[in-house]
Amino acid sequence: MSEPSELPETSLSQYFCAWAAGLTARDIPPAVRDAASTALLDFAGLCVAARELDYVGQMARAGAEPGTCTAIGHATPMDVGGAALVNGTAAHGEDYDDTFEGTPVHTGAVIFPAVLAASERLGLSGADAFRGIAAGTELMCRMALVAPTAIHRAGFHPTAVIGAMGAAAAVGTALKLSAKQMTDALGIAGSMASGIIEYLAEGSWTKRMHAGWAAQAGIRAALLGREGFLGPRTVLEGQHGWFFAFADHGITPDFSRITDGLGTKWHAASVAFKPYACGTMTQPFIDCAIRLATGGLDPAEIEAVTCKVGEGTVHRLWEPLSEKQAPSTAYSAKFSVPYCVAAGLLDRAAGLAQFTDARVADPAIRALAARITYEIDPENEYPANYSGHVRAVLKDGSVREAEQPYMRGGAHEALDAAELIAKFRANCAFGGWDASRIDALEAFCARLFEAKDLSGLAAFRG
Repeated sequence: MSEPSELPETSLSQYFCAWAAGLTARDIPPAVRDAASTALLDFAGLCVAARELDYVGQMARAGAEPGTCTAIGHATPMDVGGAALVNGTAAHGEDYDDTFEGTPVHTGAVIFPAVLAASERLGLSGADAFRGIAAGTELMCRMALVAPTAIHRAGFHPTAVIGAMGAAAAVGTALKLSAKQMTDALGIAGSMASGIIEYLAEGSWTKRMHAGWAAQAGIRAALLGREGFLGPRTVLEGQHGWFFAFADHGITPDFSRITDGLGTKWHAASVAFKPYACGTMTQPFIDCAIRLATGGLDPAEIEAVTCKVGEGTVHRLWEPLSEKQAPSTAYSAKFSVPYCVAAGLLDRAAGLAQFTDARVADPAIRALAARITYEIDPENEYPANYSGHVRAVLKDGSVREAEQPYMRGGAHEALDAAELIAKFRANCAFGGWDASRIDALEAFCARLFEAKDLSGLAAFRG
């Protein structure tokens, strides 16, 4: 970290904000636009899916005031921060949202709520929104690569703390802030960032609100920057800056990740989409379990299961083992590889239906999860790659194994358009919408980036 006497002539945030302030639609590659369009549809479906779930209703009642902005699927228009908070909570709450390979960070559930609410409130165009989405997503991805695993190791949730910064950049870019105004906004957002990972202990719900909280914080930071409120320009690399505060000091940050190739190498084009409604690193293990089950493995014949894992995932997905083998809540089950593997073996699925209170309490799935444990594989590539390996020993002594070398839905094997549309439509149906309303939302998302304004969001209230 820089000493006070060694402040850089151009800080990291100044460098990034100078680029973002000059960003035009022509500068953004088609692959980034395609990824943003897909992420928008994924986000919208998740908002509908969760609209009637208890925690979303609680957030809407406690966290929002009447206003002019849309929380998708909610009848009452909300204030700009409240709409961002509710949409972000809904989109991230089931852990079914997009993710980034390299360090798991969920961009869509932060960036879309922030930009859509700000654009609707302030009369911005779809083109403005798109530029903001591209810039904010890029900053989140780049920050996630600076010190892989360090944020989790320090006890913070990357989506939450990186998200406030990304949302500020996204809204600032959409608002066409100057480079100075946006630099101040990022400096301000650094003091608004928050989100610890103690929810892992017993499956409490605070992670669910992290994306929405970051989104509303980013809006406030951008508006303050627009007004001239000063923020530290060395917010990222400074002696008391963001990475000093939120990343384990045992891992040296590589700040070149924020600047190298900016504008030519777009990480925002490589956002991944989840096939299963649970934690990112559980996904390859579920693929293994389903492959074993569809290959004829009878779960009733299993004596024990061992999963080979990356050391960096253990404290979130495996320990305390007593909680992971018998999750306290349906939400806790989403971050339990034993439960997720058991669901894959028994149900051959890990969708929204596998993470209900009733399913998690089922004696059969709990009994199987209790027989699933782990061993650390020193060759595992995490966090550079998310892989899975499941080894089942049967009661007759025979062994069945399956390996998934990467996360499906990511760079190695993207989900195709039909799968992604089917996921969107299934999520909307889960939220109680009929086919005509689902069709209308799908069409709206397809043309949002060309819209003269975002007033059309109001059609999707209620």
